[in-house]
Amino acid sequence: MTNYVLIPGYWLGGWAWRPVARILRSAGHEVYPVSLTGMAERVHLSGPEVGLETQVTDVLNLLRYEDLTDVVLVGHSYAGATLVSSVADRMPERIAELVFVDSGPLPDGMAMSGFDPDEHAANAALVESAGDGWRLPPPPWAEMAAAVPDLDPGVVDLLTDRSVPQPWATVLDPVSLTGAWESLPRLGVLCEFTEERARAMAPVFPPFRHMADEQWRYVELPTWHWPMLSEPAALAEILLKA
Repeated sequence: MTNYVLIPGYWLGGWAWRPVARILRSAGHEVYPVSLTGMAERVHLSGPEVGLETQVTDVLNLLRYEDLTDVVLVGHSYAGATLVSSVADRMPERIAELVFVDSGPLPDGMAMSGFDPDEHAANAALVESAGDGWRLPPPPWAEMAAAVPDLDPGVVDLLTDRSVPQPWATVLDPVSLTGAWESLPRLGVLCEFTEERARAMAPVFPPFRHMADEQWRYVELPTWHWPMLSEPAALAEILLKA
């Protein structure tokens, strides 16, 4: 029996993992989908003070108070870039494997705001114009999903109904790592780019710096950036093999 801790990216909560969690539980595993502070059913706790450290503490406290060990720690997008390595760096003894879903760990001292400067500038303007200066509104899901073939329209409805603004401080705060997490095995689930591209970019693109060493395994799952909703059965099968 394995303990799966599933952390979503921007705008989402533990609800986004429900189809994947159902399959993992049916295979006899314990599954903990996480809604971070300020997200989903915890949206009432959101505020300008909610930053990366707040959400790292969310996951650390889950591991501590549920006394979880042998954990497969899964992070999608933002959560893979920042939370997975941050949590594992502080509690490596509780972790069996790290899984990065269409994501990779940012290096020490880098924030999500440094990943794509053009995107960050556009988001910063949106935060000021439509987010009261401290929250990033969800994207236009229907527009983003239009290019995804055979996507269930119900997925767009779900995202539109349940996504909430992302606290902007989580985008601005840099990760702080000692390197303790780097001893752990890690799996990259690649949806919007390939293993070849990830390994080629690692030496030249700072956010991908950690994605070429011998600790990595990769599985390609060509689909939308949100595979827990577009291909939940395939993603669950990959996690079971992890």
